[in-house]
Amino acid sequence: MVALSAVGPGLFLIGYNIGTGSVTTMAKTGAEHGMSLFWALILSCVFTFILMVAYGKVTLVTGHTALYNIKSEFKYGWILALYILIALIIGELLALMGVMGIVADLVQEGIRLGFGGARVDTFWIILVCVVALYILLWVGRYQSFEKVLTIFVILMGLSFLVVFVMVKPSLVALAKGMVPGIPETPGALGLVAAIAGTTCSAAVFIMRSTVVAEKGWNISHLKSEKKDAFVSAFVMLFLSGVIMAVAAGTLNLMGLKLDNTVEMINLFEPIGGKVAAFILILGVVGAGLSTIFPIVLIAPWLLSDYMGTPRNIHSPLSRGIILFAMLFAFGSVFLEQRPPALMIFSQAFQACILPAVAIPILILINRQKLMTNYKAGLKENIGIMAVILFSFLTSYYAIVELF
Repeated sequence: MVALSAVGPGLFLIGYNIGTGSVTTMAKTGAEHGMSLFWALILSCVFTFILMVAYGKVTLVTGHTALYNIKSEFKYGWILALYILIALIIGELLALMGVMGIVADLVQEGIRLGFGGARVDTFWIILVCVVALYILLWVGRYQSFEKVLTIFVILMGLSFLVVFVMVKPSLVALAKGMVPGIPETPGALGLVAAIAGTTCSAAVFIMRSTVVAEKGWNISHLKSEKKDAFVSAFVMLFLSGVIMAVAAGTLNLMGLKLDNTVEMINLFEPIGGKVAAFILILGVVGAGLSTIFPIVLIAPWLLSDYMGTPRNIHSPLSRGIILFAMLFAFGSVFLEQRPPALMIFSQAFQACILPAVAIPILILINRQKLMTNYKAGLKENIGIMAVILFSFLTSYYAIVELF
């Protein structure tokens, strides 16, 4: 876990959170509704900051990670911790199907553009990716591969900024998007839930406690923890807002709804040409592959957290769990839903888990015996209670859309 201690927890979570799920969700939202759901992104990022600080603070005071605290501090807490563990793993496996499906579709399009219309079935593309990723995890040399992926993601981020400047989104539209309202169109509720699920993600808060613990911080680092959480939430808001605005200024004007992965290439229409297409393909594929690592690692990490054992991704149990998770990467090959739809579904499902993560932290952070002089004040309690209300609202939206 040396890699975790080398960076700030916020940086680690930005890398986890701003991936294919965020790009797809924000692009589809911008394509279908312009900036009218920008308010949901703002609220999600504000509430992300609040819960990141809360989970980090409890870990700094207790020295224990989230699932361990939930398991040990509540009567029958092991049931709640087990539910969170299972729900998060299911959510991540659903996300894995969508991520790998999008990656495979874009690689297939890149091959078609680069080799005069040649076509490779997505099954073989996914198989090559799965084998390569598993080998990297087996030998533990992800760090060097991560540097290459980081370059791709930075390139994509800079390209989105360039297109954002070229598109020149209306400040009036941005301002209107801050006013709460939901378009009366099919799928709008699901997109609100997906925005919450991909930004204010339950997995982020559980993992927050893990990376804070791995960093070796204690209560003397409380100010650093808050600053780190703010930077993380702000960057998430900025990058996600830029992607939404770019989609509003390109796909929305073209009348595209991002039902097909390849339509994402039109996000870079203002730049134009094959070069723009390849930049987007490399960036999204890089973001997708870098996101897959924490997705498949979350199960063994959470299992270790739950059992209170050291995290070791090279143990036979961890390797078996990772291999099992990798099999879900082929889900998009056998399911009728297109990868963007799978991705939105997985993010909306994540929103349903948020109440189970928000309510326990409100109780824990107010427990005098546990937190001593660092129990929550009035502002913190109001903030967390607002998150709980938001979590129930977005869970309702997700359930309405899913069922």
